[in-house]
Amino acid sequence: MKLSVALFFAGFFAALGAVFFLLSFGTDYWLLASETCGSDVTVASRPGGVPEERGDFLVNQDVQDTTTFYHEGFFWRCSFGGKLEEDTMWKFWFTNQPPSKVCMHAYLFPFPVSEQTHNATTYDSAIIYRGFWSIFMLVGLVAVVMGGFIIICAAPFASHRLYKAGGGLFIAAGLFLLTVVVMFVIWVQVLDVVDEYVHQRASLCRDFRLSIRYGLSFMFAPVGVFFSLLAGLLFLLIGRSVQLQYS
Repeated sequence: MKLSVALFFAGFFAALGAVFFLLSFGTDYWLLASETCGSDVTVASRPGGVPEERGDFLVNQDVQDTTTFYHEGFFWRCSFGGKLEEDTMWKFWFTNQPPSKVCMHAYLFPFPVSEQTHNATTYDSAIIYRGFWSIFMLVGLVAVVMGGFIIICAAPFASHRLYKAGGGLFIAAGLFLLTVVVMFVIWVQVLDVVDEYVHQRASLCRDFRLSIRYGLSFMFAPVGVFFSLLAGLLFLLIGRSVQLQYS
């Protein structure tokens, strides 16, 4: 009876951990940013401050739209223009974004560093950092999916090894996702890439202001870490109990 109750809670926590992990992975709202500059820009630029190149398709915006909003995740980095309002969070909801939004792949795009405005060494280092961040995210996702399948195969109390393996995979997934969260905080708060971006944009825009905040995808990640680690520990204890009961 006790094992059944423990298995229920472990499975429930594992499902919550997997759901929050998938939400964090699949939604592109790890970082929310808005930047405002004056009307005199010395070089043509795409939304998000990336310099214009030959062949780029630009959408004309109202000259009064002096604020650029963008959000970024594992898959995409999107930007769109608009007016700065008191409640800017509403700008980032799925149902409230303009058709002029421009998105680009963000797998290895080291926001906010741009190859056109930084030397090759800095840009390559940013790509390597973002590459490890993406790898840890993918490895954690594979671990949580494999852990779920192994736990399903282990029911009902078929093998203590399967419970231990599934628990170990959930713990590994939680640790990888925790690493992803820490790396992202270091990227935004500790490293000087944001300061370099502000300095570069301030030389092009009058009265440049940048506002950065963490989005829902980032908030989902610690919740997924907590439930994944908790479920992993419970599965390890269940595997230990099954081993002692049938030995």
